[in-house]
Amino acid sequence: MAYLVQIDYTKIMSYFFDSLGKAFFLIFTLDGNILQISWTSLWITGTSVLIAAIFSMSLVFIISINQFKGRQILITIINTLTALPTVVIGLVVYSMLCRKGFLGGFNFLYTPYAMIIGQIILATPIITALVLSVMENADKKIYITAIALGATKFQSISTLAKELHIMILSAVIVGFGRVFSEVGISMMLGGNIKNYTRNITTAIAFETTKGEFILGLALGLILIIIALGINLLFQVFVKKSQ
Repeated sequence: MAYLVQIDYTKIMSYFFDSLGKAFFLIFTLDGNILQISWTSLWITGTSVLIAAIFSMSLVFIISINQFKGRQILITIINTLTALPTVVIGLVVYSMLCRKGFLGGFNFLYTPYAMIIGQIILATPIITALVLSVMENADKKIYITAIALGATKFQSISTLAKELHIMILSAVIVGFGRVFSEVGISMMLGGNIKNYTRNITTAIAFETTKGEFILGLALGLILIIIALGINLLFQVFVKKSQ
């Protein structure tokens, strides 16, 4: 005989909104644990994306300036790497940083530096692919005019990049958002160590499994607020540039 399970939606909604209220209370009272976790996420992700952006722009300039054999294959590889799962990146970097790995002597495993290495690998192909797409689809008149005026290929590409700086910054922000919300790399390479490598995403996973739903919800809200804040700042920057 089948039994019908009656669900009390009133209690469920009451529990959710009660938890939401307590989560906002933790945020607005500047809970020390939340501040520590949020700062860890911000500085590690910020460092990773900054380094990844430098690598990406260097790759874009090399690919844009030179017409070399295998160029299209390289672009295809970069586009493919944008879909690389974070756990695969974590696994590869783990194999390099563990004691038996060829970088094991640096003792980077379970430190913020290991997380940064993994996040750089995650962000670089994403930013590179997006910027390459922007450059390829841009109006070539700027590039052609610069060449006609006697500029070198590097100077011409630099001029084109300056004209497209808003779109390039948008690509970097997309990379930041992807890295900021990842969990696989952080968990595998950082180890989720309290006050050291525990960031927002790993803390959400850890606290929720402990039954600390309110803290996990507060951290989830912080994640959304930071992402929203960065996008709002970008919109302000775009309006001022225009």
